[in-house]
Amino acid sequence: MGDARFEEGMRVRREVLGDAHVERAAAGATALDADFQRFITETAWGAVWARPGLDRRTRSLITIAILAALGREELALHLRASRNIGVDPREVAEALLHVAVYAGVPAANSAFAAAKVELGPLPNEVEPARKD
Repeated sequence: MGDARFEEGMRVRREVLGDAHVERAAAGATALDADFQRFITETAWGAVWARPGLDRRTRSLITIAILAALGREELALHLRASRNIGVDPREVAEALLHVAVYAGVPAANSAFAAAKVELGPLPNEVEPARKD
């Protein structure tokens, strides 16, 4: 089962995060974290993200909200990855409003700042003029 779950995890991980990220993670693995890389591929991607109970867009928004609430650095990665699976930035904003209510304004404020960097302006939105 381990190899099948690992292969499924790699497939899902590539579809969500993109080939470039997965290749960088694999290339950066050492003897110290190789087992950890296999664990997250099998468990997070092959067991949880591959489950049929929620679609990937929903899983992405849940992941973004949890990472924002916890203030984790992986938030930027998952904000970028949300576009790979069709999450609209306005949906991200809605999820981050929930973070503000249930996890606190400071967590949401930091997450909105990251979202502005990672997602850029909304379609049809004019970026504010820079004050140089």
